[in-house]
Amino acid sequence: MSTDTDTDTDTDTDTGTGSGTGTATDDTGTRTRTGAPRRRRRGAERRPRFAIAVTALFFALLYLPVGVVVLFSFNSQKSLTVLDGVSLRWYEALLHDEVLLDSLGMSLRVSLVAMAGSLVLGVALALGLVRSRSRLGSFAGLIMLVPLITPEIVTGVAAMLLFKGLGITLSTTTVMLAEITFSISYVTVILRSRIAALNPEVEEAAMDLGATRGQALRLVTLPALLPSILASAVLIFALVFDDFVLAYFTTGVDPQPLSVRIYSAIRFGVQPTINAVGTLMLVGSIGLIVLALAIPRLFGRKGGLDLLSGK
Repeated sequence: MSTDTDTDTDTDTDTGTGSGTGTATDDTGTRTRTGAPRRRRRGAERRPRFAIAVTALFFALLYLPVGVVVLFSFNSQKSLTVLDGVSLRWYEALLHDEVLLDSLGMSLRVSLVAMAGSLVLGVALALGLVRSRSRLGSFAGLIMLVPLITPEIVTGVAAMLLFKGLGITLSTTTVMLAEITFSISYVTVILRSRIAALNPEVEEAAMDLGATRGQALRLVTLPALLPSILASAVLIFALVFDDFVLAYFTTGVDPQPLSVRIYSAIRFGVQPTINAVGTLMLVGSIGLIVLALAIPRLFGRKGGLDLLSGK
């Protein structure tokens, strides 16, 4: 018996040493392997260098051209390849360019009208879809998602053919109608889950206290939806202001939205003024998106990124 015990002990010792795992014995005589867990822990703590490199390359390719546009908007010379001093020359030229200013004013008007129209229709549609318990309501909810997955160029061509088929001349009005139609789905998606999360008993309690259904909606439901509504408004404004495809197919001759005007201008060569316009559009869009994500926090709700889910 003693011989077998010694043999087993030697085998265990040799195995632990040969594999590089290592063992430790505590006061009770229990052996604990330490080498393998340590190696696994070190492997888990290592940074995925390849993933970091790919991510850095992705962001470099994505934002480097944008950084070049911003940089050369402050160039003191007209050159788009050589940076020769820092100046606000092209921003001053933008302020005196009536064509670009007219296009900027049109884009602002279209964005405001599209934001207001899509909010009114989107809130009503979201309320109807959440509270409708018929099969028609479920089918309408699926149809509402179609504009989100349809390529925007298809939507633009369809809108242009519709207006021309009805004999409507392409103008600022057609751009507004197309942008409202395109933006309704975004508002509805943002508000649907928020409305579904509301407790219907609160609205019922308001009606038990003497409020009509309309008063309960105006005094109870809409205030509860206000953070999501404001966030949707800011997001829609940013999306419509930067939109090019839909505006290109539905706009008239003059004035044109700013995005379409920029495209028309760069076909004959990029002017430094275009860099200034692009920089201002970039700053404005970033500011609007940040505001949209910050609005829920301003109302005491956590998680501004929950905007897209409407929570």
